Amino acid sequence: MPPILDVQNMSIHYRGAPAPAVRNVSFQLGRERLGIVGESGSGKSTVGRGLLKLLDTADITADRMQFEELDLLNASERQMLQVRGRRISMILQDPKFSLNPTQRCGDQIAEAYRTHFRATGPEARARTIEMLEQVHIRDPERVCNLYPHEVSGGMGQRIMIAMMLLTNPDLVIADEPTSALDVTVRLQVLRILDGLVRDKGIGLIMISHDLNLVRNFCDRVLIMYAGRVVETLAAADLDNAQHPYTRGLLAAQPRIGGTRAPLSVLDRQDSWLNPQEERA
Repeated sequence: MPPILDVQNMSIHYRGAPAPAVRNVSFQLGRERLGIVGESGSGKSTVGRGLLKLLDTADITADRMQFEELDLLNASERQMLQVRGRRISMILQDPKFSLNPTQRCGDQIAEAYRTHFRATGPEARARTIEMLEQVHIRDPERVCNLYPHEVSGGMGQRIMIAMMLLTNPDLVIADEPTSALDVTVRLQVLRILDGLVRDKGIGLIMISHDLNLVRNFCDRVLIMYAGRVVETLAAADLDNAQHPYTRGLLAAQPRIGGTRAPLSVLDRQDSWLNPQEERA
């Protein structure tokens, strides 16, 4: 079965910046859960936004950026408008900056649905309530009438997740989707995403700082450092990673029941920036 997404040598350079933010990133995504891990500034979120061509201030180059039958690299803005939110959805990290503060939550979700499907107002409202129930929001009809400032951070994040999953996309890019959620709700949301991969055969890219989450939830992991993929491995083999950067990230995690010794600090090497040292 061909991959849902095939990216080869993608680089992203913000105009005016001295160096590219993403350099020669290559990966394929099937009907699976792919984790992208790295420090802040390593280029994880830039990859996600680059795939959707949401970076107006950056130049994107690649040998290949193929999403199913569509060449994303050469797709027109009109074509991308048909893809964004309908076939590829991106769940952003912070609902405070993603939800419109002047519109009720239910109206925003319904608008996202009616942008891509012909539906009456009542039909979109019913679909909105159904989706809010799926992300375990109690009394969804009441929540539909609330403004973003009237909901908690965790509820706002679930509203964003409901909005992005409403159209049954083929590919979901999730940028720290559970960072604002408590442990119980986090597990519920992960079950929803897992169900989409297993039952509907979508592709999922999970961008995260949480190595434990990626280890237990994803199928494969890309490790990014300074805009490059330095290692790719199965999530179950994360503890057997070979690249010193990956080993450093693992060693820097506090562990319950571990020793009280100070956590390791990364000893960065210039060779990590050398393309010959990449393990993509």
